[in-house]
Amino acid sequence: MPVTLAEAKLNATDDVDVNVIDEFQKSSDILNRMTFDDVVSPTGGDTLTYGYRRLITQVSADFRAINSEYTPTEVTTQRYTVDLKPLGGSFQVDRVVAKLGPAASGVVALNMSQKIKAARAKFADAVINGDTAVDANGFDGLSKILTGTSTEYLPLANGVSAGYVDWTTVNDKATAMAAMTHIDSWLASLDETPDVIYGNRKTLALFKRLAMWTEQYEKSEDAFGRPITRYNGIDLVDLKTKAGSNTDVIGLVTRDADGGGAGGNITNLGDLYAVRFGMDGFHGASIVGDLVQTWLPDFARAGAVKTGEVEMGPLAVVLKATKAAGVFRNVKSA
Repeated sequence: MPVTLAEAKLNATDDVDVNVIDEFQKSSDILNRMTFDDVVSPTGGDTLTYGYRRLITQVSADFRAINSEYTPTEVTTQRYTVDLKPLGGSFQVDRVVAKLGPAASGVVALNMSQKIKAARAKFADAVINGDTAVDANGFDGLSKILTGTSTEYLPLANGVSAGYVDWTTVNDKATAMAAMTHIDSWLASLDETPDVIYGNRKTLALFKRLAMWTEQYEKSEDAFGRPITRYNGIDLVDLKTKAGSNTDVIGLVTRDADGGGAGGNITNLGDLYAVRFGMDGFHGASIVGDLVQTWLPDFARAGAVKTGEVEMGPLAVVLKATKAAGVFRNVKSA
């Protein structure tokens, strides 16, 4: 049965678990939107595998003449599997230190909140940058999944000989409109309007400026009272930084954008990711049971140093339809 973090919170019986799930939900745009298909059940082995078929192409429909047959066409799918992995962390606290300070700012609460913060940042990083060839304990993210697909928008393949679009020089409505034609062409390659466009703060700041120039910028608040901006009704969200660092999840990179042409390496190139969440689009996969679990240090037992843990999953992400997500590469952002 597919579940969201909001629904998982209703099943939690421990006050700590409820607070942890709520913290995951409020603090991560991806987790707040994502539905998890909790159908994987351990069967005695140590590998938890979720298998599915990804829709590669769509079918069309036509009129037919009387006394003639339709020309048969079928959808194209491809079988994929993903292994679910647990995500979280642990910390240790001396029983003497745990008694110091008020409960709200105690060392256990502090470490628990920081582990939650690190876990949600790691999950966001994996959703975008995950690569099992680099980290076998994780899963493949959207950057790898979308490489070479029809929804990977490369300026070089769309009439831009330099291989990148430069939004830093846009300073009037005419150039903003020209820049937005690439965004609209990219979004048109998706099967439906996406729920969100993810990027880093610099690329999104330029995106918002273009949207203002073209009068397609909106601003409101989400369910938690946080300000949110939109382009044509699509949320624009900064995924912020990776766990344990100040490096952006969707960072600015240096690339040879024109593929070996005269331009050479171009610095400060950013990518944008458009995602449609749903069980027929982009969603999570998890095991049957609790999606988030916590273990508080047990100071009632003997031993000076105790361990606490926070864990999500085991889980992974699934892209059921290639056109449910897309990436716009090589936006000059600084």
